[in-house]
Amino acid sequence: MPQRTPLYDAHVAAGARMVDFGGWEMPINYGSQIEEHHKVRNAAGMFDVSHMTVVDIKGQQARQFLSYLLANDIARLKTSGRALYSCMLNEKGGILDDLITYFLDETFFRLVVNAATHDKDMAWINLQARAFDVVVEERPELAMIAVQGPDARAAVIALLPVSDAAVVSEMKPFNAGQFGELFIARTGYTGEDGFEISLPAQAATALWDQLLAAGVAPCGLGARDTLRLEAGMNLYGQDMDESVTPLESALAWTVALQDARDFIGKAALLEQQKRGVDVKLVGLVLQGRGVLRPGQKIVTDAGEGVTTSGSFSPTLQKAIAFARVPKGASINCQVDIRNKLLECNIVRPPFVRNGTICEGIN
Repeated sequence: MPQRTPLYDAHVAAGARMVDFGGWEMPINYGSQIEEHHKVRNAAGMFDVSHMTVVDIKGQQARQFLSYLLANDIARLKTSGRALYSCMLNEKGGILDDLITYFLDETFFRLVVNAATHDKDMAWINLQARAFDVVVEERPELAMIAVQGPDARAAVIALLPVSDAAVVSEMKPFNAGQFGELFIARTGYTGEDGFEISLPAQAATALWDQLLAAGVAPCGLGARDTLRLEAGMNLYGQDMDESVTPLESALAWTVALQDARDFIGKAALLEQQKRGVDVKLVGLVLQGRGVLRPGQKIVTDAGEGVTTSGSFSPTLQKAIAFARVPKGASINCQVDIRNKLLECNIVRPPFVRNGTICEGIN
């Protein structure tokens, strides 16, 4: 039976259509996915992301442990509250998960990992932690609400005590802090500004209701998917998994290969870099009518590829996708939709950022 978040009753009361997502009963929409998408792009929307896993890493060797566990360079985290996006790899360089790490102090880091990979991630993290003086503490008692959109920060800040509001209003992107029972991070998965807020499960409904009263629209997983796709953000299990490396997934920017630090998967990535990468993850824009979905064949001048994510883009009013194609593929390609080859353009994501269609997207 699927698990339920602390906000399940609030979703049902709001008329959400619930679906099984990674073993959790989650809202797919509250009536109109398109309206929810536009609400986030133009005003503010909120998502229940309490299915995500919060993991605290504590101990004298917390930094050394994460430096070995993650492909990105934890040494970049020098200021309390600073966040870093990274992949966690296996020895072959395959992607076990993508996650965010928050630096709180030298003996305390926080990870937020994907719900669908919970069991695998926790087994891997605990296995690797055995060689270090650290404690791995999962935080299932926390809920999480993401408030996203151009009006999202103002909506949250208006609910805070004056002293906290002053600090949070000055918080820069990819930073976080603890404010009473709220852990507020200026991060997100939509390509818009906003906050992701962790808080005790028993306090989640009250905050949700306050945001609702302030005009923040509840949004489901459907809008979250089209928003992240427009924003050029990979989805684990579709756009990358253990069978591909960051170098094959448009995530080379998240890997610190040049420093002396060793990390799990580094040797495999160095060998792949030396050998050369055969495929690349790109964006697609369909030139005409049709629907792009995962698993469709792409025909390029360098060989065949396949879509990994795809949807109608409410902002572009066109079908868009991610696809893994041969490295040498040029801009023009075709997609096989029901045995018909339709014209596509290969583009470099993101498609949309901060409500605006990005340059070169056509």
